[in-house]
Amino acid sequence: MKISDLLKVINNHVPFTTAESWDNVGLLIGDENAEITSILTGLDCTVDVVNEAIELGANTIICHHPLIFKGLKQINEQDGYGAIIRKIIQNNINLIAMHTNLDVYPKGVNAMLGEKLGLQNMRILNPEVITYYKVQVFIPEANLTDFKSKLSKYGLAQEGDYEYCFFQSQGTGQFKPVNGANPYLGTMNEIESVNEMKLEFMITEQQQQLAIDLINQYHPYETPVYDLIQLTREADYGLGMIGKLTQSYNVPDFVQYVKEQLNMPSVRFIGNNHSHIETVAIIGGSGIGYEYLAASKGADLFITGDIKHHDALDAKIDGVNLLDINHYSEYVMKEGLKALLINWLAEQDQTVKVNVSQINTDPFTYY
Repeated sequence: MKISDLLKVINNHVPFTTAESWDNVGLLIGDENAEITSILTGLDCTVDVVNEAIELGANTIICHHPLIFKGLKQINEQDGYGAIIRKIIQNNINLIAMHTNLDVYPKGVNAMLGEKLGLQNMRILNPEVITYYKVQVFIPEANLTDFKSKLSKYGLAQEGDYEYCFFQSQGTGQFKPVNGANPYLGTMNEIESVNEMKLEFMITEQQQQLAIDLINQYHPYETPVYDLIQLTREADYGLGMIGKLTQSYNVPDFVQYVKEQLNMPSVRFIGNNHSHIETVAIIGGSGIGYEYLAASKGADLFITGDIKHHDALDAKIDGVNLLDINHYSEYVMKEGLKALLINWLAEQDQTVKVNVSQINTDPFTYY
């Protein structure tokens, strides 16, 4: 299996376009034509993780956190990140990042954390709102079938796993060619009536220009009549998860439970120590800013990492319970991504060995 094939499989399930605009995902280092020997999943790409891949004979690393994120000025043996990149290139390793696109994936990092904590009936905490367009175009009935085939060929009018998603209704179109017109149908300076079809289909925000170009290219009329109507809807992906525990916990017991389930040596609780915890919302990594949304949706506790002093103080004053489980808690994605990859590859009748990094990349030491 080639890297290009793996990227298509990943993109089919966890589209790279769902990553934040500031993020850096996809193939960061490597060759799309390279054949995959085996895969190593990791949270961070450090020198130790690269050495681990070399020892395992894995020429492909898939990490959650992008190695190339900030601006690099040089790549040499002395520079920290530069040394890692140089080693990756020297050993013909391919590096893929799945960051915020894996965060918003319904079975991604937050669902993995939720499963570790035994959350039931999980739903997305903050679903994305996506913009899309309904296209309506008017075309002679005789040209309809060929026109639809052309649009479908270029990937328009697709909904999920369905192609050729059109709606059509019949009517009568009228026009009068004047001045320098070169009409496909009709006579100059005379009103023409034509049996036309109103064709409707949906496109993504990114397909706007493609749709316009194809209409102008394949519509028989000199001046096609069409509309692009902007719409929005709630996506089936988004940030965070919210769900219920199988029982109600007091704060000390729940904190201990979280530490055991996530194998975390230290966590920080902010809020009312006499609370009872049953409904929990979670955003792995740095999710502060969504705590009030979580509370408004009935969460007794919002779990995330990287909570700053003033955010914690504000939440405590406002009666919102928080639990800081550190950014490294996202390490659960290593095993979780392995399971996803195996399932995705099986759907394509592909078998590639997937290893899970055993390197602890938490930069903190706990005393």
